[in-house]
Amino acid sequence: MAKKIDGVIEAVRYKNGQITLVRAYERRGATFSDHVLLDRKTLLERLHKGEQYVTGSRKDLLASTFTFGKPVVLAKENNREFLATRENTACDELEDVPVF
Repeated sequence: MAKKIDGVIEAVRYKNGQITLVRAYERRGATFSDHVLLDRKTLLERLHKGEQYVTGSRKDLLASTFTFGKPVVLAKENNREFLATRENTACDELEDVPVF
């Protein structure tokens, strides 16, 4: 990835087909934070500001080392915004991210 990653989404919670909460790790300088919980509104605000989030998981016993998945994008359809890992979607969907 060309742009610096600002956060890694490890797990997601949906309600009625819409993301309500994600569990993520955020970049803190050269390292990453412990996991934090972000609601949908906060995640949308950060993506609008240009921050880069990807899906992935932390490698066991390796501190701030991650296996990265797909980038999270804002997809728009019928004047609605969706959080997804692919452009053409009609709902919030983070592929290959476990539900918690």
